[in-house]
Parts: sequence; structure tokens; C-alpha cells
Amino acid sequence: MGSTMHDVARLAGVSIKTVSNVINDYPHVRDVTRNRVLDAIGKLDYRPNLSARGLRSGRTGFISLVIPAVRENYFAELAHAVIGQAERHGLWVMIEQTGGDRKAELQAVSGTGRPHFVDGILFNPVGLHPSDVSSFDRTVPMVLLGERIFGGPTDHVAIENISAARAAVQHLVQRGRRRIAVVGASLDGMEEVGSAGLRLQGYCQALEEAGIPLDPDLVRPSGAWNREAGALAVTGMVEEGVDFDAVFTLNDTLGLGALRGLASAGISVPEDVALIGFDNIDETLYSVPSMTTVDPGRSSIAVTAVDLLVERISGKGADTPPRTIRSSFEIIERESTGSAAPGIGTAAAH
Repeated sequence: MGSTMHDVARLAGVSIKTVSNVINDYPHVRDVTRNRVLDAIGKLDYRPNLSARGLRSGRTGFISLVIPAVRENYFAELAHAVIGQAERHGLWVMIEQTGGDRKAELQAVSGTGRPHFVDGILFNPVGLHPSDVSSFDRTVPMVLLGERIFGGPTDHVAIENISAARAAVQHLVQRGRRRIAVVGASLDGMEEVGSAGLRLQGYCQALEEAGIPLDPDLVRPSGAWNREAGALAVTGMVEEGVDFDAVFTLNDTLGLGALRGLASAGISVPEDVALIGFDNIDETLYSVPSMTTVDPGRSSIAVTAVDLLVERISGKGADTPPRTIRSSFEIIERESTGSAAPGIGTAAAH
């Protein structure tokens, strides 16, 4: 048989009522008591009766995180951060993945095909259009993540994509690089929304500020943002005889592939070509060479998004209009642009 609320109360040394207050996120529970109860719940793997709990409080303690793909490093690490912050509020997180499919994202945002017992949703679309805001289900609290829809009917936590990309390219320019390739975007039908379009805008702005002409041969589309695409992009430039001395990849996974492609072509990083990525996923610290990258504030995004959602679920923000909050970013300097190697487990931030 599974653990009961009595078991949790006994292990935590509190009353059943206190356990119930913690499960139902009652605000007037001391932090030390709440943490003791949550620790007991974790140790016993206790699962409350959702139906009974929902009838009593109108809430289940579950929120949903809807992301394109669990296997992508950035979203996996984002999910980890979201789960950690949700636990601080006594919440459980359901992970849903859409594969970036617009139809699946519309189902998630409209409420069709979604479990009915979640109290709120954190949603990171990549296939939706700004016109899709009319499909939003406004009966369930939601916080948007990502760069697809701005000015919608929900709170939104976003990355400073343009400024961060501009800073990444400026970092390369400051190291004397002039032939800077960008991998992961296309000049054809350049988007004004979406991570690719916004980061490409930052790239173009940095070149213009440095007086460097935009060379279309250095703007390399990749289709998927994965290792294979990153490797193919740089090897393609080498085979075509394109002159380049730096690469800015629009995410770190492309960057890891680019590092492999450059090594296979006998090109030394950073001596011949400097490289900077975007996202600061854990793997970049352990690549050879370690990868300079943009930290977009993923942990801050998770904390802010969960806190906003909890506020909306509680009803405290009922009269507050939708807010857009942008995370801060920083350049994490490592070997791929010529900085000294950080010790394993550390990262020099500038």
C-alpha cells in the first residue's frame, strides 16, 4: 500500500492538519515546518488524492510545463530549474512536450487534450504565431516562456535575445575577429519574433556598430538546432572556401557540433577560429575546448515564471495586467574564444 497522510505526519512530527495545510499551500505555515513536511513527503513518495484534494480546495498542487522537447539540453535544464522552484511552493510539475508542432501547441494553449487537474501552465511555444492569442484558454492561469508571442493575455518571461546576441558578437569583435559567421538563422524571410530571428537581429546590429559589412555567405541556416547541423554548417563553409575567423551559433548544441566539425577539418579553436554559443548548458563547460557562451538567465527565468504563476493561481494578481519580464544575461568566457580554462565545476563570468 502507498503512504498515507498519517505516515507523513508521523515522520515529520506534525499533525495531520499541518500536513494538509502544506499540501494545500496554506500561507501561514512556518518555513521550517513546511520544509520538514515536504521532506517527509519526498522520503515516503506520498501522493495525495487529487480528486479529494480538488474538491476541498479547488486546487490539485500540479502545474504543467509545456516545452518543445525534453531531450534538448536547454529545455531539460529549464525543466530541472522549474521543478526545483515549484517544490519550494509545494507544487508538482507535469512535463508535456509538443515537438514544436503547431497543432500540438494549439491544443496545449486552448485546453483541448490537456489534463483537467493542473492548476496552471508554463508554456514555451515555438510554432505558434502572434495571431494565435485568440486561441488561449484564459480559464487556467498561464505564463508564457520563449519568444513567439508578445503582448498576449498572459504574463510572459522572455530572454533578452537581441541584446544578448549583440553582446556575443561584440565579444568576438573585441578579440579582433572580423569574418564572423552565424549558424542557425537565415536572411530569407527574417523573422521579427522567435529566437532565431531576434538573435540574428543582434548579430546584424553588432556588425553594423563595428563597421563590418554583412556577408550573406557567413549567415548559415541549419534547419534543426542540433549537433549534426552545427557540424555540417561549418564543414560546408570550409568546403565552399568561405573565409571566416569566428562562429556565433544560435544555441550551444549547434556550437558543440561546430566544434566537432572544425576539429575534423583541422581548424584550431580559438587560434584559427573563435566560437561562442548561446544558452550556457552544462555540457559547454566540459567540451574541448570549453565553450564561451551566453548565459540567458535560465535559472532566473524558471524562478520568475513559477512565482508569477503561483501568484496568478492564488488570485493575488487578479487585477494586475499581463506583465512581460526579461531576464538578464551575461557572457561566460571560456577557452573557445581565448580565455583561460576554468576549473571543472566553475565558470568565469564577465
